[in-house]
Amino acid sequence: MLSAEQTAIIKATVPLLETGGEALTTHFYTMMLSEYAQVRPLFNQAHQAHGTQPRALANAVLQYARHIDNLGALGALPAQIIQKHVALQILPEHYPIVGACLLRAIREVLGEEIATDAVIEAWGEAYWQLANILIGAEAAEYERLAAAPGGWRGGRDFRVAHKVAESAEITSFTLEPVDGGAVVAYQPGQYLGLRLTIDGQEVRRNYSLSQMADGQTLRISVKREKGGLVSNHLHDHVQVGDTLEVFPPAGEFVLRDGDAPLALISGGVGITPTLAMAQAALAAGKRDVIFIHYARNGDVHAFGDLIDGWAAHPRFSAYVVYEQGEHRDGLSGRPSLDQLQAWVPVDADAYFLGPKPFMGFVNKALAEIGLPAENRHYEFFGPAEALG
Repeated sequence: MLSAEQTAIIKATVPLLETGGEALTTHFYTMMLSEYAQVRPLFNQAHQAHGTQPRALANAVLQYARHIDNLGALGALPAQIIQKHVALQILPEHYPIVGACLLRAIREVLGEEIATDAVIEAWGEAYWQLANILIGAEAAEYERLAAAPGGWRGGRDFRVAHKVAESAEITSFTLEPVDGGAVVAYQPGQYLGLRLTIDGQEVRRNYSLSQMADGQTLRISVKREKGGLVSNHLHDHVQVGDTLEVFPPAGEFVLRDGDAPLALISGGVGITPTLAMAQAALAAGKRDVIFIHYARNGDVHAFGDLIDGWAAHPRFSAYVVYEQGEHRDGLSGRPSLDQLQAWVPVDADAYFLGPKPFMGFVNKALAEIGLPAENRHYEFFGPAEALG
C-alpha cells in the first residue's frame, strides 16, 4: 500500500510526465518488445510505429499519477483498460514483465538524479496497486464470460461460415462455433479478439461485431488497411470453412438502454459497431434511430443494401454522404455543422466512430448543437487518444 510519502512522490512526478511522458513510454515499449517475445503478440506494431500506443499509455500513466490519491476520478479509464485486456487475454503473468520494464524506463529516461531509489520504490508500489486492481477485475470478467450461457474462457475455435465483400475495402466474416454450441449474448458495440499465426508469428487483434447477438454466430467486418498484416491476411487468405481462434466479446462502448432518439454517426469503417446498435434499437422499437454515415465514395460505401432495408421501419431515418461524388440522395462533401444540426435532435443520445479528425469534428459540432457530454459517446478502434 502506498504511504503518504510515496503518494507525494508520485504526484511530484506529474510535471515530468506532462512534458516527457511520451518519451518515457516510447522507450518502455522499445525495451519490452525487444526483450520479451512473449508479450509482442499483445501489441499492434502499427500502433507502435504511428506513436499512438506510447501516446495512449503516456496519457494513462499521467492520469493515474494525477489521481493517485483519488482513483475514482479516473472515471471510465480503468474499465476501458480492463475490457481491452480481456479482449486480448492479458493474464497475471504478463504484469511482472510490464512492471519491470516500466521501472527501468523511468530510471533510464529520467536519470538516476531524478529517478532516485525512493522514486522507483514509490512507482513500483503504485504500479502494483493498479496492477492488482486490474488483475482482480479481469479475473472476475473472465469468470463471468465463462459462466454465461454460450460463453467461454480463452480461445474458442470458430469456422468461417460466410465471407462477403461489403465494399471495395470492407469484407464481412460470419463465424460459427466449431463445437456447435451456443454463442454468448454480447452487447451492441462490443468487439471480439482473434489470435492468428501469420508467417510463423503470433498476432492478436480486436474487431467490432457488426450485427446484434443471435446466440449462434459472430460477424466481424474488416477494412483492408494498407500494409495491415492481419487485415490483408483475412481478406486474401481466410476463406469459408477455415477456422479462427476467437476470444470472447468485450468492450465498454455499448448501446445504453433508453427512450431518447438515437443518433449513430460513422465515418468509413466506423460503421461496423453502429450496425449492431441500430439493429438492436430497431428490434426494441422504443426510440427513433437516426443513422448518419460518411464515406469517401460509392466504391467504399459498405452495407448500403442493409441500410436501405431498414428504411421501411417507421422509426428509422438514414443520411449517407459521399466526399467524392454524390450519394443517390444528393448528399456530398465533408461533415458539417449544418448537417448535424438538421439531422440530430437536441435530446439525442449520439454514438460516433471513425478516424480521429472525424470524431474530433463530430464531438465539437454536437457540443455546439447543445448535446451535453453525457449524451456524446465515442470509442477509438486503436489506443484511446484525446479528441481535439
